[in-house]
Amino acid sequence: MLFHKITSTSLGIGYIGKGAGTAAAAVTCVVWYFAQAGEFNFIPALIATVLITVLGIWSGNVVEAIWGKDHNRVVIDEVAGMCITLLWIPVTPLNILMGLILFRFFDILKPLFIRKLENLPGGWGVMFDDVLAGVYANIVLQVIVRLIII
Repeated sequence: MLFHKITSTSLGIGYIGKGAGTAAAAVTCVVWYFAQAGEFNFIPALIATVLITVLGIWSGNVVEAIWGKDHNRVVIDEVAGMCITLLWIPVTPLNILMGLILFRFFDILKPLFIRKLENLPGGWGVMFDDVLAGVYANIVLQVIVRLIII
């Protein structure tokens, strides 16, 4: 049980209260930047993202029995969504900042069927609204980075 509390709160970030989701996404940005410093290596980033998502589904299922449906302490979903946002994006401070803004926009407002995914059972509902928010943010960021050439 302790393992799932630690993982679902992203090493305790979820316990800070209001703004924990944004804090978890911001910490993910910092870790992503330093982990990818120098040359971007897609395969480890993809593997880490998939593992975080799977762990989030598992832990989300377990802690739901304790804290209830999609409790605000659970922020591993923001970590996974932020990772998805940054996949295939050149690692620069500006790109990461734009990714953070775009991801939080989609995660908070939940347009384009994102909100419907919250209705999935257990950890699936916890994770997949943020996964889709990350996909949308990644697509928009890809357009900005690739077509506008920032």
